[in-house]
Amino acid sequence: MATHTSMLHVRMDSELKAQAVEALNAMGLSTSDAVRLLFHRIVADQAFPLELRVPGSARPEEQVPVDK
Repeated sequence: MATHTSMLHVRMDSELKAQAVEALNAMGLSTSDAVRLLFHRIVADQAFPLELRVPGSARPEEQVPVDK
């Protein structure tokens, strides 16, 4: 059975890409490997594998309780 593949094109800052490629190479991974791992994790967990928050917002454990 043949495996069907598709191409994914992403625009990003050149410096960010260079830094990521360097880190991934040190781990023995390509950018394609990293994207495939990310997608496998999203499918397996049905969630994004990183905590996403509004920039500058406090995490729940960092929030100060408000007295009413």
